[in-house]
Amino acid sequence: MWFSAIKLAVQAGSHIYKNKQKTKMLMADAQMNHASKMATGDLEYSGKLLEARQSDWKDEFILILLSLPIVMLAFSVWSDNPEHMVKMNLFFEHFGNLPYWYQWVFVGVIGSVYGLKAGSLIKKK
Repeated sequence: MWFSAIKLAVQAGSHIYKNKQKTKMLMADAQMNHASKMATGDLEYSGKLLEARQSDWKDEFILILLSLPIVMLAFSVWSDNPEHMVKMNLFFEHFGNLPYWYQWVFVGVIGSVYGLKAGSLIKKK
């Protein structure tokens, strides 16, 4: 009985190992085919998309948009002007009172730019 269980485990392990090796070989073949298509010019368009994405300004705009309230808050704290702090508190209070759907859209757009899932970024009130 033990012998047949060991034999079955060895066969299963051997089968899994063979499949992993086949997968590695197929992935290597796919990479080689992709590289050859790029060399012949068939996939030049995807390279152009990558270049266009590298010069894209969306990420920088979202980063500036997210950083602006933090810079303003830091300025209001360091300026020692109580009026600035009152205005910042009012800003965050009004931002927190925005409709929930707008908060979802805002966080969703930012998450999509940076490749994050927005559902995990927002917690229900």
